[in-house]
Amino acid sequence: MANIKSAKKRIKVAEKKAARNKSIRSEVKTEIKKVEAAVAAGDKAAVDAALRHATSVIEKAGSKGVLKKNTVARRVSRVARCANKAE
Repeated sequence: MANIKSAKKRIKVAEKKAARNKSIRSEVKTEIKKVEAAVAAGDKAAVDAALRHATSVIEKAGSKGVLKKNTVARRVSRVARCANKAE
């Protein structure tokens, strides 16, 4: 454990930030899985709704700095391509 006050604060802040990032990354993965499940079920309306929400969550994670710009673009592209297979 650090002895310096600022180092102790940095440890706390880093832990909070890591927990937030982990939560957001988990949410992104969950939304992608929901799209894949809707595609497997073959429900077109559910696929459209899940795709819209998943895209929003992924792009929000990018804007918050949790995911990099190219990672966001790649994941949105993959999930959209998966959703198009349902048609």
